[in-house]
Amino acid sequence: MKYIFFLLFTFYTVLLNAQLLDGKHNFSKADTLRGTLRQERTCFDVNYYNLNLKLDIETKEIIGSNQIYFTAVENFKTLQIDLFDNLKIDSILFKDEKLNFRREYNAVFIDFAIDILKGKQKMIEVFYQGKPIIAKNAPWDGGFTWAKDEKKNNWVAVSCEGIGASLWWPNKDHLSDEPDSMRVSFTIPKELTFVGNGILEEDITNKEYRTMTWKISYPINNYNVTFNIGKYTNFKDKYFSIEDSSELVLDYWVMPYNLEKAKIHFEQVKPMLAAFEKYFGKFPFWNDSYKLVETPYLGMEHQTAIAYGNKYKTGYNGYDFSRIGMDFDYIIIHESGHEYWGNLISAADISDLWIHEGFCTYSEAVYVEHLHGYNKAIEYINAKKPTIGNKKPILGKFGVNNEGDSDMYNKGMLFLNTLRHTINNDSLWFAILKEMTTKEFAYKTIDTKDIIDFINKKTKQDYEPLFMQYLAYADLPMLYYSIHNIKGNEYQVNYKWLTDVRDFYMPVIIKVGNKEYRVEGSNQLKTLKFKKKAKESISFDEDKFYFKLRKSDI
Repeated sequence: MKYIFFLLFTFYTVLLNAQLLDGKHNFSKADTLRGTLRQERTCFDVNYYNLNLKLDIETKEIIGSNQIYFTAVENFKTLQIDLFDNLKIDSILFKDEKLNFRREYNAVFIDFAIDILKGKQKMIEVFYQGKPIIAKNAPWDGGFTWAKDEKKNNWVAVSCEGIGASLWWPNKDHLSDEPDSMRVSFTIPKELTFVGNGILEEDITNKEYRTMTWKISYPINNYNVTFNIGKYTNFKDKYFSIEDSSELVLDYWVMPYNLEKAKIHFEQVKPMLAAFEKYFGKFPFWNDSYKLVETPYLGMEHQTAIAYGNKYKTGYNGYDFSRIGMDFDYIIIHESGHEYWGNLISAADISDLWIHEGFCTYSEAVYVEHLHGYNKAIEYINAKKPTIGNKKPILGKFGVNNEGDSDMYNKGMLFLNTLRHTINNDSLWFAILKEMTTKEFAYKTIDTKDIIDFINKKTKQDYEPLFMQYLAYADLPMLYYSIHNIKGNEYQVNYKWLTDVRDFYMPVIIKVGNKEYRVEGSNQLKTLKFKKKAKESISFDEDKFYFKLRKSDI
């Protein structure tokens, strides 16, 4: 189990100062119950979930149970799980005896008649039913999507990132605690198919109903647990590892009327997997297969069952999301990148969701660089600058289930590009990324400090101020500069960084005609003297580093 109990350490309380922590949002008791690791949560570590549900499409209801297997981390008599209060709990059993429980908002506190002793492995079963909330605009707000396909067949799916998996099943709904493995069973009308995460383990049909069970054999964060129910057809393909030639099953579930289109469109999966394998290692959930599952909404990174709703178009539902004429399917590439960044490596608190989205968005640039070269990747990265607001910090508020600003996607990518060129050693940079995904953080939940510490260790430099400026503050570093003609063809540039953090360091590349000067940059005033011809221009490299530029009289 990759459960990590962590405190609100000095890193957050000191560095994420007033600009981050004194926002206008007033967090409620419900936010605290959902986001905080109270003793009733830290006392146990989830090992395994066994979720069994029956779906009533006519009434839009579910009924079922979840077995929660756990290990006691300390002695306790009360634990907390989570389930939205619009879903009714019928009973909670422990050793065939009903347990007392009480609700506070969406938190459920369960009392045991005996002490549960540290190190003991136990199981409770929660029986519940009700109508889960309906997503108004999936996947951006959470809930069930009740739809019809083009042939008027029922089509049902779920998306719940951010809002939480407890909107539809009882669990310990905190990113820090993932089960080692899991099973999900759905009983549905027999003419439909349920596609879930992992491997199809059992498929039983009787006169009216069909019960299908999917087994997940790897750790999984709760919002990635999914179901897709519809009149699917299935086809398979194979990908062979560039590392050892082992075979990965490519398992595709689509609407029958899109079958031939999908067979052609999904061919882009294999070169993508090769690109990601080169830079991040083999597909991390190899034994559970790689799946694309057609959905009635645009997309989501559900582990080994990626929700695909881009309608077999390039870009973002046909829009050139690259902004530079790249014609790949953005949903396939981005959501597959999450298999490494978000699923393999997960944030321990949603305030660090940039770890999922920033690195995943950067994986798009890695894909572009692999297929089209460095220059095209740099063009791809910098084309996203107009989409960034720089109004709020990327980091959210810790412990209250609050994610940071949506700049975490493209600003996160531009920050990582900046970090790459600050390190200025591509062999080391890509080795760091690959060690993160294959060794250091594989199948773990982590926080921003873990990443900073690891990169500092590998580079033997202190990049904490750089991280904090881009993540904990809304504003970009500002390069103040002035240009002076000393005499004749002799010139001098004065420059310094203006930042929210102290002891900020980031290099500056000054271009003089065809020459480049890579110089040290800090909060202290520095100078560069050089000679230039009359027609030669002076500029600063804004492609390798993301910053603001302001001419001054310094």
